[in-house]
Amino acid sequence: MQQWADGQRRRGRTIGFVPTMGALHEGHASLMRSARRRCDAVVVSLFVNPAQFGPNEDYARYPRDPKGDSALCRREKVDILFMPTAGAVYPEGHDTKILVGRIGDVLEGAVRPGHFSGVATVVAKLFQIVKPDLAFFGQKDYQQTVVIKRLVRDLNFPVKIIVSPTVREKDGLAMSSRNRYLSDGERGAARFLFKALQKGRERIGQGERDAAAVRDAMALLIQEQPQAQIDYATVVHPETLQEVSKIEGPVVLLLAVRIGKTRLIDNLLVKI
Repeated sequence: MQQWADGQRRRGRTIGFVPTMGALHEGHASLMRSARRRCDAVVVSLFVNPAQFGPNEDYARYPRDPKGDSALCRREKVDILFMPTAGAVYPEGHDTKILVGRIGDVLEGAVRPGHFSGVATVVAKLFQIVKPDLAFFGQKDYQQTVVIKRLVRDLNFPVKIIVSPTVREKDGLAMSSRNRYLSDGERGAARFLFKALQKGRERIGQGERDAAAVRDAMALLIQEQPQAQIDYATVVHPETLQEVSKIEGPVVLLLAVRIGKTRLIDNLLVKI
């Protein structure tokens, strides 16, 4: 992979990179198309990263579809599909981790301790291996995009991070590989995540500036679904990810909700 990337660079070709954990869907495809428009060559990685899963999380059952993923990458005219093994990424004796600061300790980091250390470590390794000029991520994983931007800035990676809008199903549910876990009934309940975000945005648009009132409006809508259990429903500053009490500028509405045994996240950036 590194030799190929070096060859592209010697020829003056730019490399666009889309890191994924596989089980690809239209959200991933939109990132590939964005990379194709902006770069000479496109690399997609497929690696279910064990370092970002907790001991009681879904690493073992995370959806895997290498055949379908390969077909999607061919359809999108990807140049390289990079599928390293866990042993190649974390060889025996591997003992280095990247620690993420406060932005990795809140929200997902509070619910999933160590998650963003695992994310930052594997992304740093993939950047060193693929050597991209631009890397493409989706806004659905909003906190992850903030962490990666900080990683690139703090460790001086020569990579430009491009964040693309969340791709949604017709009913508003954010596309996610974990949607495959949902039963028909759970799928119906899951669409209320986006409805809750829309309700929060609507309240802000109507002039509500008390963040607690916006949080309560989102939570109330989700709590009407008996299968839903809220991990958090909050209003944060878009860069620091700290909760706000009064809405005085742009904010991000963030949700993490368990629908049955499936944990889903979503967000909406709201400007005033």
